Amino acid sequence: MRRTGPTNIMLRKLVRELERVSKNYNAPVWGYVAELLSRPSRKRVAVNLSRLNRYVKDGDVVVVPGKVLGMGDLDKKITLAVVSISLNAFGKVKASGSRLVHIKDLIYEKPEGSGVKVIT
Repeated sequence: MRRTGPTNIMLRKLVRELERVSKNYNAPVWGYVAELLSRPSRKRVAVNLSRLNRYVKDGDVVVVPGKVLGMGDLDKKITLAVVSISLNAFGKVKASGSRLVHIKDLIYEKPEGSGVKVIT
């Protein structure tokens, strides 16, 4: 069977943009994120807030190349870049005082990828 990649056109454009930025700015972190987003939907990343709370510190810039789910709490102020987030997780992230952005916005802020953590 031939591998086709994501069928969502917005996700395909995001993957191409990540690959372009990775190549132009010599930032392997964006290439890794593009690789994770190119997976089939069954194998895509789903991260709970409890895992984020466990592995991040205040002020970190974190990328989740998948969906953030609302199990657990977030008590640190971080910048969180995601493709998708559940409604419950959205409320908890906003209540913690964290900043929530789309991955595309973050690659324009930090094209070199320095200081970015990828949580899988």
